[in-house]
Amino acid sequence: MSLSIVTATQSQKTVLITGAAQGLGREICRQMAAKGWCTVVADLDRVQGELCAAECRELRPDADSLFVWVDLGTAEGPSQMVDAAVRHFGRLDVLINCAAYATAEAFTEMSAGAWETTLLVNVRGLALATAAAAAPMARQGGGRIINITSPASRMALPNYVAYAASKAAVDSLTRSSAVALAPKNIQVNSVAPGMMDTPLQIKTEAIFAALEGQSDFKSFQAARTARIPAGRRVSCQEVAQTVVWLAADAPDYVTAERLNISGGLDKD
Repeated sequence: MSLSIVTATQSQKTVLITGAAQGLGREICRQMAAKGWCTVVADLDRVQGELCAAECRELRPDADSLFVWVDLGTAEGPSQMVDAAVRHFGRLDVLINCAAYATAEAFTEMSAGAWETTLLVNVRGLALATAAAAAPMARQGGGRIINITSPASRMALPNYVAYAASKAAVDSLTRSSAVALAPKNIQVNSVAPGMMDTPLQIKTEAIFAALEGQSDFKSFQAARTARIPAGRRVSCQEVAQTVVWLAADAPDYVTAERLNISGGLDKD
């Protein structure tokens, strides 16, 4: 057994983040690394994923970071990703399901391909990753899983149907897995971020604008932002702070919860 595995097993916890090469996933990696956690950066983007892992090592040279290439849309990808993390670090304490696929289409022009990819990545991939991570967590005596959902799961969005439906499925999976894994001392919760200016958000908003015949993208964005009671968009840093709290600091009794970080856009 190598020294890095001994160190991670004995004194440092390990977190695996999917969709970690950019946006929210990358910020979560950085904040977890800054707290001294060993990080597994999982993504399709090898170049940006390796850069994120290097950033984490620079933030805390005493905490290792590993990049794992993964396609969550494949049947084997989720379990292979978890296996790679456990082989390297000897343990897995937290899984953060941040990866997502999103595309916008007019309701009457929905495509089978968009539905298939969205459901494979956002629903099946998340479910299989959760099940795979639960095995080593149970052997260790517990763990935590955080899913990134969306206000879209509760909204009527005719140009965003596949994504909204997939996030409603994430809400359901969060509840079901929380109940299934509670006896194993594994807590499962979710975070629903509001509008963030991530690459995925900007890409989909541009499609929304085109579908709605809006040529002035800045004005279109401003009108969407005006719908938020807090009067502004949320930053990746703010959402990541919430995810990190659930991962590292929340009481063990917190499970099956959905935390809305949407400035009042999503209300419970």
